[in-house]
Amino acid sequence: MPGQTLTLTQAQHLQMVLAPQLRQSLEMLQVPILELSTMIQQEIEQNPTIEEVLKEKESVEIEPGDGKQKDEEELDFDKEFEALAKLDDEWRDYFFQDLQNQPYSTEAQEKHQFLLDSLPHRESLQEHLLSQLGLSGLSEDDQQTAELIIGSINDDGYLTMSLADLAATANYDLHHLEDILTVVQDFHPTGVGARDLRECLLLQLERLDKTESMAAEIVRDHLALLAGKRFGDIAKALKVTPEEVHDAAKVISTLDPKPGRIYSEEVATYVLPEVVVKKVDGEYVVILNDEQLPHIRISKHYRRLLKDAETKPEVKSYIRERIRSGAFLIKSIHQRQKTIRRIATEIVGTQKDFLDHGVARLKPMTMAEVAKAVGVHETTVSRAVSSKYMTTPSGIFEMKYFFTPGIKTADGKQVSNKAVKNMIEGLVAEEPPEKPLSDQEIVEKLKEQGIKIARRTVAKYRLVLRIPPSHMRRSY
Repeated sequence: MPGQTLTLTQAQHLQMVLAPQLRQSLEMLQVPILELSTMIQQEIEQNPTIEEVLKEKESVEIEPGDGKQKDEEELDFDKEFEALAKLDDEWRDYFFQDLQNQPYSTEAQEKHQFLLDSLPHRESLQEHLLSQLGLSGLSEDDQQTAELIIGSINDDGYLTMSLADLAATANYDLHHLEDILTVVQDFHPTGVGARDLRECLLLQLERLDKTESMAAEIVRDHLALLAGKRFGDIAKALKVTPEEVHDAAKVISTLDPKPGRIYSEEVATYVLPEVVVKKVDGEYVVILNDEQLPHIRISKHYRRLLKDAETKPEVKSYIRERIRSGAFLIKSIHQRQKTIRRIATEIVGTQKDFLDHGVARLKPMTMAEVAKAVGVHETTVSRAVSSKYMTTPSGIFEMKYFFTPGIKTADGKQVSNKAVKNMIEGLVAEEPPEKPLSDQEIVEKLKEQGIKIARRTVAKYRLVLRIPPSHMRRSY
């Protein structure tokens, strides 16, 4: 068997590589406005030839070229520089404004401290329980034991580790741990420290003085039947009427299965709409919300350095590259805003009925159709609407919300699948609780309204809408 050897070979192959500038342009198109603002600020910090204009709505707009591709080495930079030098000469020389030398004042420090003190801090469940522990009257040793239990309670309020494991891990007496757990379970929120759903609900019923009620008996012995809304089976087991079981189930439904959620660390997500749609003189107008974007320009100071005969060649070369980079950034921002405006205008033009009448009039629309109308590639539309929001007279919607496939009606028209889902929700909301609609009955009712869809499609939409099947919606 011959021995292994290493050899060098040459091969040619074609490979598409995105230029760094093109990659930056695509990234700018995809990110939402707040992230774009951060990207621009980073570019301002890294590129000294870019400066921010404080005056409202001042920006440099450089129109795209004729589309001819040229090698960077062949670019006539003198022409580029002359164009930059002529842009908005009336602007004040921002570079020489010494904003950092403003006098220090106690008032400014107080405002800064007030801002820091105003930052919201949500108390966690563990912090809330520990604050009650200090008022429990337990000894110092017992408080340490209680801290061990509290540390094993998850964000939903449940004890995730068994007392036996806690006792073995910390070398504590199991019976004493059970006594301490009883104290912790008496803390707020009611039901905290439970080991399972059954115990959590029973703790809450005990606090309501309903330990001997039918609701407590159902939770203790028939929780699985209750989850399936099998009220008839529960009634037979308890030898009562289904109406009595239904009344007890109403009491149980007021309990919180996850008592720790009110102290969840989850922070509400805030969105900033990219597009504002207003109705002016009966017509919808698309306005770009670019107030959060820094307005930038090429610094006059570095333009002067570039023209100065005393500036060293290597410095001029550096400035030239930085100015090119800044000019491309400005062009990319301009192109991004222009693309989003055109796509938003096309969406609004198609969905006027939705804006006037609501989701029932939402028209089916695909990204391919919008791309063809706007004159861009479908992937460009996808990037442009990704994580972008539009505020309208009807509310705030993600721009992707308007792209839905269509379902053909009996008269040959197309209706959005979101409109169909909305109709299914309406049918379920109006159904009699004692006789909920089956999927086939929903199909028949939709057919009466001219919409023909399969039963499995109704079942799929029902799952998306988180609507349980008919037997689980039956009250009694």
